[in-house]
Order: sequence, then structure tokens, then C-alpha cells
Amino acid sequence: MTSPTPPLPRSTILTPATATLVVIAACVSFGMVPLFAKLLLESGMSPAAIGFFRYAFSGIVMLPFLPLAEAKRREAMRLIMAGVLMGLGWISYLNALETVSVAAAGLVYMTYPVFALLLAWLLVRQIPSGRAWGGCALVLVAALIVFDGDLTGTASWSLLLSLPAPALFALIIVVLTCLTPSLSSLEKLACGMVGSMIGLAPVVAMTDPAAFLPRDGNVWLTILAMGFATALIPQLLYTVAAPKIGPGRTAAAGAVELPTMIALGWIVFGEVVGPREIIASILVLAAILLVPPITGPRTVPA
Repeated sequence: MTSPTPPLPRSTILTPATATLVVIAACVSFGMVPLFAKLLLESGMSPAAIGFFRYAFSGIVMLPFLPLAEAKRREAMRLIMAGVLMGLGWISYLNALETVSVAAAGLVYMTYPVFALLLAWLLVRQIPSGRAWGGCALVLVAALIVFDGDLTGTASWSLLLSLPAPALFALIIVVLTCLTPSLSSLEKLACGMVGSMIGLAPVVAMTDPAAFLPRDGNVWLTILAMGFATALIPQLLYTVAAPKIGPGRTAAAGAVELPTMIALGWIVFGEVVGPREIIASILVLAAILLVPPITGPRTVPA
């Protein structure tokens, strides 16, 4: 008789290449957020309510996995606090969507790879390589190419106020990939989602109930679809794969949200896709390949 073949170690199955593909798949789902957000904003829901329901769906499901052991509390609190800040930052992005186009808001949001490299440098002393900066530059150029430049004073102010969204998303990338090594993937997801719920709860409490509660069953279905398709499943994939490749490549791979938004605008909103959009998508793919993964052990500062 032949002995059964032992299962491959997890580190062998999830190589840097496959981890990058998993992050890309998750971020394609994240790129669908503007579709659901636009639909819910048009139904009369406030940005804070939309953000709360999106994270609450995952938070409630993942609550049993919240780490309570004393040895994990410090790292859990890091991720919970990062989640609080990310939830608040997401409101600024939704507020921008009320006054500017998806492409314009995407221009600002696509700055988060730069923030991720800077925060990794400041918080965990990962000095960015030339390839990493080159990948960030490609993402920024891609965002500028698709930006139409037609902004009023009010819209410009809205975009400026939306800067916390990419900065705080970059923060949670660094915390997730470098500052929570002892937490499991499910524990990380639970901490991040619960933190986002905590951050949004006070804002929601001050919201007019008419702008918070869904008006009918169709709106509830849209909320459930948003929570499942853009939060729970992709967040779990992202949480498992991101630590395998480090903050630089994670942020670069996340830039696939830009071509996703371009495709969404073409398929759903009937927006024209021309040479600019095609070139921008190619630049994003080049950025993902250019930024190297960080696969070795990382020392977490005290």
C-alpha cells in the first residue's frame, strides 16, 4: 500500500504569485463599491449609514472570531483602532461621490499606494525600493490619465476632504501586513470590521433616521449584496493574502480597482471607454508586476 500524500504547507500553496492574484481578485470586488454606493445614495441613505451597513454585515458575522486572549490584545487593539479610522475615512470618500464623478474620486483614492509606502517606512522601517516608488508613480499616472479635470470649486474642496480615505486605507494595509503577526486571518478580519463599526456608530447615531434606515425591501437587498460582494468575502481573501506580499505590492495590486471602476462605468453607467482608459489600465497592471513582494520576516517595532 502507498501512504497518502501529505498536504502541502500553507506557505507553499499561497506563494507570492498566488497571493498577489488573490489580492487582485479581492480588490476587483472592492472596486464595485461605487455601484452600490451610488444606488444607496440615490435611495436617500446617508454616507455614514452606507458605510456602517457595509462593515456591520461582516462585523456581525465575524464577531465570534474576535481575539480575547491577553497575549493577542495589543495586536487586536492596533487593528481595531485602524478599523475605526478606516471607517471614518470611508465617509469622506462617499461624501465626495455625492458631488464629483467616480473617476474624479478615484483619482484621489488611487494615491493610497504612496501613503502605504510612506507609512510602512515610518511605522515598520521598511525602506521603499526604487521599483516600489516606480509602481506608485505608474498608479498615479494612470489615475491622472483618466481624470477629466473638469472640477468646480465645490468639487475641488470635496476631493481635498476625501484625502483621509486613501491615507487611512493605507494605514490598515500596513497594520494588517506588518503589525499583527500573531493574529489569524479570521481574527484580523473580525478586528478590522468591528473597529469600522465602532468608528461609524457615533456618526450614525447623529444621522436623521430617514437617511439611515432602508426604505423598502429592495434597498435591504442592495445592502446585503454590497456587504457580501464588497466586504465579507473579498475582505477575508484580502486578509489571508496581503501579509504574504507586504504593504508595497498589496497597495499596488489594489490599484486594480481603477480599471474595475472604468469597466463598471462602461458596463453599468454607459460611460465611454477610450484610449486613455485602456492606457491607464495597462499602467496599473504594469505597476502590480513592478512592485516586488516582501516575503521575509519583518521585525515589529515596540
